[in-house]
Amino acid sequence: MLSSSTNQQPSMITPDSTPADIAVGVVGLGLMGCSICTCLLMAGHKVIAIAAIPADLDHAAHRITAHLRKSVAEGLISESPEHYLANLTITDNYACLAETGLVIECTLENIDIKKSVYHKIESVVTDETLLASNTSAIPISILQQQTKKPSRFFGLHWAEPSHTTRFLEIICGDNSDVSKGEALYQLSHFWRKEPTLVRKDIRGFITNRLMYALYREAFYLVENGYASVEDVDRACRNNAGYWMTLVGAFRWMDLTGVPAYHTVMKDLFPTLSNQTEVPKLINDIVLAGGKGVSNAKGFYEYSTEEARLWEETFAEFSYEIRRLALKYPADVVKKKLTNNDPGGSK
Repeated sequence: MLSSSTNQQPSMITPDSTPADIAVGVVGLGLMGCSICTCLLMAGHKVIAIAAIPADLDHAAHRITAHLRKSVAEGLISESPEHYLANLTITDNYACLAETGLVIECTLENIDIKKSVYHKIESVVTDETLLASNTSAIPISILQQQTKKPSRFFGLHWAEPSHTTRFLEIICGDNSDVSKGEALYQLSHFWRKEPTLVRKDIRGFITNRLMYALYREAFYLVENGYASVEDVDRACRNNAGYWMTLVGAFRWMDLTGVPAYHTVMKDLFPTLSNQTEVPKLINDIVLAGGKGVSNAKGFYEYSTEEARLWEETFAEFSYEIRRLALKYPADVVKKKLTNNDPGGSK
């Protein structure tokens, strides 16, 4: 599945760029790196997939092909996997990135590792090539200082599986050229995203700050005996899990009555957890070698077959929830207004 490089001059990303104009490099081919590659191939990009570690070469082609086959079966794409794979190069040779207009780093959350990768990338790409990290934890303003040209560096924070979810955060660091971030924002719509452009860097960006506040309170409730792990998960599934695909926190308050939230906040906020240490529950699991379903050791007890079926079920769910979510895009009400008012709004 290795296609050859064409030695083309890379195209600069502009607000008018289309996937056919831009070859994209992805460095690091773990679970998310492979799904990012799949997303970019489905959008029409030529993709140069760089194996940052030898093991990537063993599994990347299989994972990406499996994603494409499933996407055909689910109706996300109409061409055969081979049609998209013709635009894929899998290699450990960084020199193949020379023709790219964008390179996305998907390596471990370790600054020294990332700095080494950026050095390898910048030694072969042009000054116009944009560089991005899929980091979810390290501020972009810190990472861009590890590069020769910080102004062309951004965060691209994806959700797994990247080829089915609508989520994408484009994060500007302190030294990022915001106009280039805006060009990435426009390009990402071809990736079937409803992107967010984060113009001011903050640790954790937007979604992780929201979600980790929820995780912290979840640990507090379990560790202090108010609820079990199962209770907390059930509450999340049957409350926020119902409405968050349609609306976010602020729209939800609009829909259900703003004053009620104001009243609750006055009494509830002072009682919420503000713990700064890693919770004991997760610390104990990690120290014991638990990784979750990947090794059948996590917050729940799994047999090997249960863990496999949970991974399989999550993959099925990601396609099913995508179908439902696409019926209710962010501008669903604006579209209804337009359809109900053929002459346009007054």
